[in-house]
Amino acid sequence: MLSNIRIVLVQTFHPGNIGAAARAMKTMGLTELVLVNPRAFPDEEATRLAAGAVDVLENARCVSKLEEAVSDCIQVVGASARLRSLPLPHFDEPDDMAQQVISNAAQAPVALVFGRERSGLTNDEIRCCTHQVSIPANPEYGILNLSQAVQILAYEVHRAWRTRDTSDFSYQRPLEATPPSREQFLYFQEHLGRLMQQSGFLTQPHARTEEQLQALFARAQPSRKELSLLRGLLSAFESHLPKQ
Repeated sequence: MLSNIRIVLVQTFHPGNIGAAARAMKTMGLTELVLVNPRAFPDEEATRLAAGAVDVLENARCVSKLEEAVSDCIQVVGASARLRSLPLPHFDEPDDMAQQVISNAAQAPVALVFGRERSGLTNDEIRCCTHQVSIPANPEYGILNLSQAVQILAYEVHRAWRTRDTSDFSYQRPLEATPPSREQFLYFQEHLGRLMQQSGFLTQPHARTEEQLQALFARAQPSRKELSLLRGLLSAFESHLPKQ
């Protein structure tokens, strides 16, 4: 689905912005970049600012007209900070745009179009679009760098995709946060119970102390590493108890 979402940059003046936009794309799983009449490309500055996203630059297409970049798309969303009198559907919120883009991308290519750094898209270029979107910002200073605008809209698209039931997106978790297996947790409970008996902490046969402590650790949901530390602590205490 994300492979059907195309980022189109129109007449980008600073090649570094192309590289930064490629980096913004790759962080959000977007790979298809089309450049319409860039001032300088390929360029060392673009490569430098792309960092680990050079592959996005290497696979980028250059075309001479916006029409060429979007001719096969079923939805073309032009990013514009200025309200136009053109009667195009307008998204006030990028997340609304992203939901619709993701739905359409399941069927065919869609495009997000970004204009020149200083002047944005012309009215003729807006006419090539099916929709417009604006990024809500400070009305007294709503100026975004080109790559920042790409990053925001790419993030919204990725968020709309990853929250779908069919995305199979896996959130990153540190290895240390892996929960223990049921078997590992039962071994810990047995170890804890044995040590409480050996130490004389449990003096009443029918006391619920052991059960309450087990419930406490169950609520705490320790990771495998944390449970291993607790087992080590119990073993250290156990080694100082008189041998039975």
